[in-house]
Amino acid sequence: MSYSIDIYRKELKPTRDFISFATFVSLFPQLVAGPIERASNLIHQIEEKRYWTHKRLQDGIFQISIGFFRKVVVADSIGALIDTIYNSPDVHNSSSILMAVILYSFQIYFDFSGYSDIAIGTAKLLGFDFKQNFNLPYFSSSITEFWRRWHISLSSWLRDYLYIPLGGNRKGVLLQYRNLFITMLLGGLWHGSSWNFVIWGSIHGILLAVEKRFDLIPRRYKFLNNVIIFLAVSFVWIFFRSLSFEDSSIMIQKLFSAGYGIPYIGSMNILATVLYGLFLMILFDIYLFRSKINLEDVGSSLKTGTLICSITFITINILLFYSSASNFIYFQF
Repeated sequence: MSYSIDIYRKELKPTRDFISFATFVSLFPQLVAGPIERASNLIHQIEEKRYWTHKRLQDGIFQISIGFFRKVVVADSIGALIDTIYNSPDVHNSSSILMAVILYSFQIYFDFSGYSDIAIGTAKLLGFDFKQNFNLPYFSSSITEFWRRWHISLSSWLRDYLYIPLGGNRKGVLLQYRNLFITMLLGGLWHGSSWNFVIWGSIHGILLAVEKRFDLIPRRYKFLNNVIIFLAVSFVWIFFRSLSFEDSSIMIQKLFSAGYGIPYIGSMNILATVLYGLFLMILFDIYLFRSKINLEDVGSSLKTGTLICSITFITINILLFYSSASNFIYFQF
């Protein structure tokens, strides 16, 4: 769609090379779930001669390794723990519901960012540079910042092809609020024709609009910005993950009830894997955040010995904690 729209807007000249166009449409690393690569970034890379470099090899292999760790060790382990709770929220207590809500935020992040890492790293090995798709979204201090860091290729696509054509912020404050709401509502529907996705997108649209006018977080709580935004996003994920609106209602009702007790933890082995994987990945993300380095460049920043040891450690963990194949969450959209 972006290719056709950009040509219609005269922002892009159509390629006359059928092989280049076919390669752009079918390039497998980003075909199933993104990152959503636009023709303006990719076609010229296809048409130009590509060169293999040692840096590209190091960065690509390291990012692929991290992507598999995020998916296999962290996301799949969390899924094994909380899927039972989300599938039958009526039989679990409030503590279990709260645990599932918090952990699902990490599951969908590490699952989808893991896929993006594998896709971007694979593209690097083939000579292509894909755009960054995640930039530590749970370090955001506002909903607006969250959407600048989460699934960047989709949020920028919605901005450029829905929000701005609707008028963006150029036609007054009220219409800006409307445009934000419509954009996020359609973003929710993009994920599926379910009332839960409508509600999920609508809530984010409302939060973005309200944030333009008011401070969502009182000034005296500004030091808790990141935590509050994380909790708000986690709460809205309930509608995204739940199997039905009825299940969402049950979970929200239990969150605000007095039914707290010992949470369901399933197998101790799974719980230990979840805690272990989360600990390592959160430390790694904190390192990226504090050092202000992109994951795409980490591999080449390490000495060869350190890189080999890191990839060996990651590979051993993947082999140790791999249990069964589990589809990426975004394969369903």
